Formats: sequence, structure tokens, C-alpha cells
Amino acid sequence: MKEIKVEAKIENLAVVNGFLHEQIDELDCSVATVMQLEIAIEELFSNICYYAYGDGTGDAAIQVDIDKTNKCICITFIDMGKPYNPLKKADPDITLGIEDRPIGGLGIFMVKESMDDMTYRYAENKNILKIKKKF
Repeated sequence: MKEIKVEAKIENLAVVNGFLHEQIDELDCSVATVMQLEIAIEELFSNICYYAYGDGTGDAAIQVDIDKTNKCICITFIDMGKPYNPLKKADPDITLGIEDRPIGGLGIFMVKESMDDMTYRYAENKNILKIKKKF
């Protein structure tokens, strides 16, 4: 497992994406899988940046664990912000027209739909959100 810790500021998204690519570029991932992982990283890291620490700031740790035998990538996001389980948020009604949908929730929904597994737990004053994707 590899880990990076960065200040939870949106300016560090490029650093986090670079870290992801350092871990997966040598794998035999499809373009679609790489794009889904990039979207998940952007959505989940930006949520930490914008919401975890309120008006303040704090750190985020991103861990990447690659299981080459089972062809699975596991990415874990850890922050010490306020507790928030995005999996408890109701999925948006995507049958409604864009103008009829409430704002918010679509990004997490897209991540849930594109990953093979997504779990959340709160332990030791930390939000721990894990996504898994087969490649």
C-alpha cells in the first residue's frame, strides 16, 4: 500500500491525481477504468476539501492498494473532519429533468455507480471512505 498526505485544499487535487497515476500507470487498466478512478478521486477529494473542515482546513490521506492477483485497486480517503457518511445520502432521482433535480448528490451517485464497492466507517475521529475498482 502507498499513501500520500496533503492539506485538504482543492489546489492539491493535481498532486493527488499524480499520486494515483504513479500507482496505476503500469497496470493494464482500460481508459474507461482510469477515467472512472479520476472522476472518483476528484469527487471524493473535493468533497473533503469543501466540506470536511468547515471554514478551516486539515489534512487528507489517500491510500492506494493494488491487488494484482485479483486485479483490484482499492483507494482509501481518510480525513479528520466532521463525521459524514456519503453512502447514507439518498440517490438523486435521475428520471427527473435537470431543471427539476435538487442541487447536489450526483457526484457521489456517479462514484457509487462506477465503482465495484464503496464503504464508509468512522473510527478514531476519522472519516474512512474506501472505493474498490477491478481492472
